[in-house]
Amino acid sequence: MTLISNIKQEKTVNYGSLQHSMQVEKSRDRRTMKCLVALQICAAVVTMLLISTFYLTVYPSIKEKKHTPSTNPIQKDNTVTLYAIHPTRHSFCFRDGQNGGIIINWAVYNRCNDLDFNNYYTGYFTVGVGGGRVGTIIDLGSRDDLQKKYQYQETVGHGQGYASIHRTNKTLLILKDSYRNHTFQAMDESAALFRDTSSSFSVRVILGHVYALRIIDTYKHKSERVVKMLVLAYQPNESVTIQWEIVK
Repeated sequence: MTLISNIKQEKTVNYGSLQHSMQVEKSRDRRTMKCLVALQICAAVVTMLLISTFYLTVYPSIKEKKHTPSTNPIQKDNTVTLYAIHPTRHSFCFRDGQNGGIIINWAVYNRCNDLDFNNYYTGYFTVGVGGGRVGTIIDLGSRDDLQKKYQYQETVGHGQGYASIHRTNKTLLILKDSYRNHTFQAMDESAALFRDTSSSFSVRVILGHVYALRIIDTYKHKSERVVKMLVLAYQPNESVTIQWEIVK
């Protein structure tokens, strides 16, 4: 009887120890769970703070840049002088800003003739004369002519009108009202510039005038290049200096 009682007592003690151990383990698990929950809450709070900081500081500047009208700034000084008697620089390539001709093996070849000065007609620009090229060039008049016609506000130097000329599909646009408003109006010359053409085109060179030209390369799936340019200096039968920019 004593042996049986001892065995029962031992089992009771062991069972009690197991219960105590399980309670300790459960308590530890609860503490661990609380710590994990606290860490998750802290992480969520930190994330929300970071997002709030982003929207309060970084996002407004990004949004402002995104919605600020582009002024299409000229990245480099696209100024070139063409010479009437130069074997390769009487013509010009707007694609890469280099001479239209090239000398290879002691002979002159046409490389990329987008614009020619004085060689087809004395005192004229000619476009659409390179291999597979057709084109149109239009004299838009002087900067004063443009300002009077389209009634926008100019600034010192009279460059706002020329700088603002760009395109939307087959329409040329120019400044409307003040340059600060970034509003534009369609140009009447758009229809003539974007009409179908199958030949070359020439126009007289005039100092201080603005020109728009359109060149189509029929060899390259009718790829199109539209350019605006301003005559900065002109010596008849000698040279012409132009400021130019691809119109986008």
